[in-house]
Amino acid sequence: MCHVIVTCRSMLWTLLSIVVAFAELIAFMSADWLIGKAKPLSAEDMDNRTGGSQEPYHPTLGIYGRCTRISHMQLSRRDTLCGPYAENFNEIASGFWQATAIFLAMGILILCAVAFVSVFTMCVQSIMKKSIFNVCGLLQGIAGLFLILGLILYPAGWGCQKAISYCGHYASAYKLGDCSLGWAFYTAIGGTILTFICAVFSAQAEIATSSDKVQEEIEEGKNLICLL
Repeated sequence: MCHVIVTCRSMLWTLLSIVVAFAELIAFMSADWLIGKAKPLSAEDMDNRTGGSQEPYHPTLGIYGRCTRISHMQLSRRDTLCGPYAENFNEIASGFWQATAIFLAMGILILCAVAFVSVFTMCVQSIMKKSIFNVCGLLQGIAGLFLILGLILYPAGWGCQKAISYCGHYASAYKLGDCSLGWAFYTAIGGTILTFICAVFSAQAEIATSSDKVQEEIEEGKNLICLL
């Protein structure tokens, strides 16, 4: 018989697992990892514009995507075009960024799988006598290691030609040059920290769903068990 067990700790772990997976996925897909040095508008662009700011703009560069302003184009109030600069994996600007993409993709894949499974832990708490919470916590720890490896390798690619074109000639491995870090990089770091928090907190979720109070309510024949 399926017992639906909901506790504050298990629900918090489930929500955090989902949030972490989405945060890392959004950061990975974003082009806002590096914010390039300011580029002024050309005279022709300024003449063609029908209002709006004429301040210099900052192109952004991601692991495989970029956002930049296309000269001599007006896109109904959209100043920039965003999309992948690499049509395939081999065209990613740096070997270090290729490794970053692999490690981040592996970590995100695991996190998404855990987030999907976590939704069903209200009904199923163990498989083959193994606690799902403990297994998911272990997987989150492994995912966190993949994410750390990706984030460590990412700055090593700042010396590639693509990054130099955005950040100036002073850019090199682990040196930003004229660039600054975008929100996607910080989101990836924050998501990595939360991943390890989730891995640790999974043990608390397992304790909460296997507590004596839960067992007492199961023995009383209750199918829906909600505890603080």
